[in-house]
Amino acid sequence: MDPNERTAPAACVVIPCYNEAGRLDRAALLELADDDAVELLFVDDGSTDTTGSMLAELAASSSSISVLTLRANAGKAEAVRQGMAAALTRGTELVAYYDADLATPPDELLRLVGVLAASPWLQCVMGSRVALLGTAIDRRAFRHYVGRVFASAASVALGITVYDTQCGAKVFRAGPALTAATARPFTSGWAFDVELLDRLLRGSDTVAPMPLDELVEAPLRSWNDVPGSQVHLGGAALALASVGKIGVARWRRTRAR
Repeated sequence: MDPNERTAPAACVVIPCYNEAGRLDRAALLELADDDAVELLFVDDGSTDTTGSMLAELAASSSSISVLTLRANAGKAEAVRQGMAAALTRGTELVAYYDADLATPPDELLRLVGVLAASPWLQCVMGSRVALLGTAIDRRAFRHYVGRVFASAASVALGITVYDTQCGAKVFRAGPALTAATARPFTSGWAFDVELLDRLLRGSDTVAPMPLDELVEAPLRSWNDVPGSQVHLGGAALALASVGKIGVARWRRTRAR
């Protein structure tokens, strides 16, 4: 495609990467970047393998790919936050974050972007891994049941009904609410998705809370449990503890009103 013929992308997609050299699908990522709806912003989170050189090669191959490099490994939560903050300065209409392993297929990410772009009354569309008839959600039983426990805890902590907070494909509308929610580091590295939702839903001193009906979950048509994407009991326990802290903080705020 001639870069001069490309229209302005609707979404800047933030893709955090830490030592992903063995899993980056160059062809699939270049094909995704060729879609007019998106530009890709990779965040190299202090990788110690050849991820950095691979990302530089991708950026050199497409005008729709750029790379933000963090000097030291800061963790996925901070990589996503810094990427989103950088994306917001570009004036893009939508900001997404997306897992580098492509567990959510690129066409599903584009579908989520399309849903939000076509729905000006919405502020956020989150991919949701719901195994329904007619879908292809390939998820190990252990990961599924750990996810159900976590989602139940997140629903209690946030005071809302949410099926899947941890799917690595989410799209947000740029604006003051998202800028405020990503202005400072997350306190939880294990449950930053939940913390981000909490920040959006409660607002700040200068930004009104985001109405719940402006956030929706969109069931994915397909999702792949990519080898190497592991869920460990230790990490799950830390994530649950983080969610518990978010819930306690919300309870205290409610009591203080």
